[in-house]
Formats: sequence, C-alpha cells, structure tokens
Amino acid sequence: MLKTGTSTIGITFKGGVVVGADHRATMGHFIANKSVQKLFKIGNNLALTTAGLVGHAQSLARTLAAEVSLFELKRNHAMTVKGAATLTANILSGRPHWVQLLIVGVDEDGPSVYSIDSAGGSIPDVYCATGSGSPYMYGVLEDGFKENMTREQAVSLAARALSASGQRDAASGNGMDLAVITKKDGFVLIPNSEIEATLKS
Repeated sequence: MLKTGTSTIGITFKGGVVVGADHRATMGHFIANKSVQKLFKIGNNLALTTAGLVGHAQSLARTLAAEVSLFELKRNHAMTVKGAATLTANILSGRPHWVQLLIVGVDEDGPSVYSIDSAGGSIPDVYCATGSGSPYMYGVLEDGFKENMTREQAVSLAARALSASGQRDAASGNGMDLAVITKKDGFVLIPNSEIEATLKS
C-alpha cells in the first residue's frame, strides 16, 4: 500500500492561482518513490493536487479529467472551479477515498482554491496546504501571503513553502512541480529553471 506523506499547495493571486506539490512517496519510514506525480491538470482552467493513497489519487485524477472534458464538450464552456470542487466532493461522498485534495483554478468569478477531504467536505479559501508537510507550509504562508499578490510573488511564496516542508517533513521532498493558472493562458507548468532561480533569489 503506497502512501504519500506529501506537501501540496494552492495560492490565489491577482488574476490567477499557483498550485504545486512535492515528489516523494513513502511507506511508513521508507521512501518508496522520489518522482510521484501529485499535481494534475484536469482542465485548461483547473488543476488537482493529491495527498494520500497513490492508487486512489491516480484514479480520481483520471475520472475528474474525463468528467471535466465531457462537461465542456456538452456545454461548450469551461467548468467552474466551484463546479469541479462539487463534482469531486460528490464522488468522494459516494465512495470515500484515502485522499486529501485541492481543486484550484480560474473562472469568471476569478481564482479559487478548494480543499476537499476524504469524505467529500469542500472548503474554499484564498490559499491552502495539505499533507504531512502542511504545518511547515502554513508557517511560511501565514507570514508571506497578501491579497492581490503578483504572479511572481505567489510563485516565490509557493516555492518557499514547499521547500520548507521538504526540509522539515520526512515524508515530503525530492523536488516539486509548480503550475500557474490564469484566465488568459490557462494551465502552464513552471519550468524547473524558474523554480530554482526563485528559490535562490
């Protein structure tokens, strides 16, 4: 049974949202994998992060991506972030999974971050962190978050928060994935070179 100790994060900024996750998966105290994907694009304006059992997380990511795609084909417009969060919550309330999720994205109402628990509880916020590394990330977030940050400020804050969890939480680390979602450009993965430069500055 492969579990992820995990650190995932979502932060709103002026015009968009930055979302990220670390790469490490653990089985107890054993590092089982150093390159697990925990950040998933589920729509051009939507992303999912996962903490918990890898099998449940991957299954949910596939299901959500398919449901979002079907919705857009039928309705000819993008699903809202709240709609994606409600869909995810409904799936989990019908059959609980051992996961903690973030649904993040941008729609006509602006950027949003939703935290979704394993039983289907859905809570919106301006930023959120999940997983075993979340206490360390919240220390960085509480100190650094401001309303209407720029893209660069939000990316720097997310990278610093994930870096802090990787240094203090034994179940998190081995690098990170970060992406930015805006109404103009949709989901854009941030290159490792930009993440490294951000952490050095």
